[in-house]
Amino acid sequence: MTEHRTPYPVRVDGASEPEQVSRGLWLVKWLLLVPHLVVLLFLWLAFYVVGIIAFFAILITGRYPRGLFDFNVGVLRWSWRVHYYGYGALATDRYPPFTLQEVPDYPAHLDVPYPERLSRGLVLVKWWLLAIPQYVIVGIFVGGGLWLGMSGADKNNSWAGGGLVGLLVLIAGLVLLFSGRYPRPLYDFIMGMDRWVLRVAAYAALMTDRYPPFRLDQGGIDPGSTPAVPAPPSPSGVPGGPSPVAPAPVA
Repeated sequence: MTEHRTPYPVRVDGASEPEQVSRGLWLVKWLLLVPHLVVLLFLWLAFYVVGIIAFFAILITGRYPRGLFDFNVGVLRWSWRVHYYGYGALATDRYPPFTLQEVPDYPAHLDVPYPERLSRGLVLVKWWLLAIPQYVIVGIFVGGGLWLGMSGADKNNSWAGGGLVGLLVLIAGLVLLFSGRYPRPLYDFIMGMDRWVLRVAAYAALMTDRYPPFRLDQGGIDPGSTPAVPAPPSPSGVPGGPSPVAPAPVA
């Protein structure tokens, strides 16, 4: 299919449609996620320290140290899996893995390509001044906690504590509780907001110079031209086998 939208460097994928998830498990996921939230608290503290080091490295050399970059991408990836399982989407019952690495068979994926060069001048203003309009929109999406790469670990780990995402996820949970089905339009819209938030988070964390588009790319599959996880080879050895972000079969 021809790509009609300019892909953004921050690639955020989920299943193309919500899985058939448990009616009531979402009521206790807050408890099941406690181990992840404890780990993420420390990971986000490290994320900010790495961000400060990267700020000065970019300012002096124009490069984001590769090891630090990969670590921070891993933190975003881990956080996205937790929120996809939890109250940022409620889109899977598969418990998130404890790893910074990509997990091809998990239904939530995030990737940010490494930038060989970054602007020394933009690093001084993009994360606060240039991003202000984006912060306003993200604040509407996720409430006063502004899920941003540089805004505070304690707030980041309560992604859907308020805002439009939290409200729509609650509605999706109630519909799921009584009907056993996750409304596809709600899933697509929630995914679009989550994707917007993660793009802004990566931009604020200095991972790209590309300004996040004012565009709600809905649906589980990011409209960019390169999937976060490439499709595995088909049995004949030709690329193009089933995508790891394909939805689970519905009974």
